[in-house]
Amino acid sequence: MTDQPHGAPAAPTKARALRPRDAATLIIVDGSSGEPRVLLGRRRPDMVFMPGRFVFPGGRVDHADRQIKVEDDLGRGDLRKLMVGMKGTPSETRARALALAAVRETFEEAGLLIGAPLNGRQPAVHKAAGWQEFFATGYCPALARLRFFARAITPPGRPRRYDTRFFCVPADAIVHRVTVEDGELSDLEWHSIAQARSLPLPNITRVIIEDLGESIAAGLLHSGDVPVPFYHRRNGSFCRDLIGADANLD
Repeated sequence: MTDQPHGAPAAPTKARALRPRDAATLIIVDGSSGEPRVLLGRRRPDMVFMPGRFVFPGGRVDHADRQIKVEDDLGRGDLRKLMVGMKGTPSETRARALALAAVRETFEEAGLLIGAPLNGRQPAVHKAAGWQEFFATGYCPALARLRFFARAITPPGRPRRYDTRFFCVPADAIVHRVTVEDGELSDLEWHSIAQARSLPLPNITRVIIEDLGESIAAGLLHSGDVPVPFYHRRNGSFCRDLIGADANLD
């Protein structure tokens, strides 16, 4: 029993903030026509999180992503930066799983495969449907050409919260294409930076697009030595920190 007066309204309870879930996104840049273009797709209007907005392919990390072995691995500097500020116990396996999630989600949503031929090798059998379909194409994932580009945590109060790592990869890393039907993304098209600015983008995607344009202009897009911007909220304010390979892992 409480000491609240009979008939008095209950005191409002403060809702617990959702814990951000690990997620990853792949920014594919096509420079073959002169002016660089990026692949963006529109999220279905019936989706709870960012309906109708144009985004890069991506999604949350699955448990199976930690079990996939790769031969063409991420660069050491990228692995190190991915572990900076990682919630829980940082590890290369978790860092690698982020990149693998970006590759898998791009395959599932856009039908584009970043990988290398299996050449007769038999991969371990995985129960996850996405990886089963990936390996069935005759390819295994390859991460060597991915670069960790940015990190962003969804602000509190949203229906979904993600701790998202953005990776960049050149379009000529695409080794195979399959048809995707009834996926989460529609209107998948290549857009220049200027064209992308006119689309209905989530705020963070708009920020990343501007970072992308600056990196392309400076010729630093695929450099592994550049600090990675990290967007998040601190004491209610929007912050942009930089993650370098020499940063503390705490």
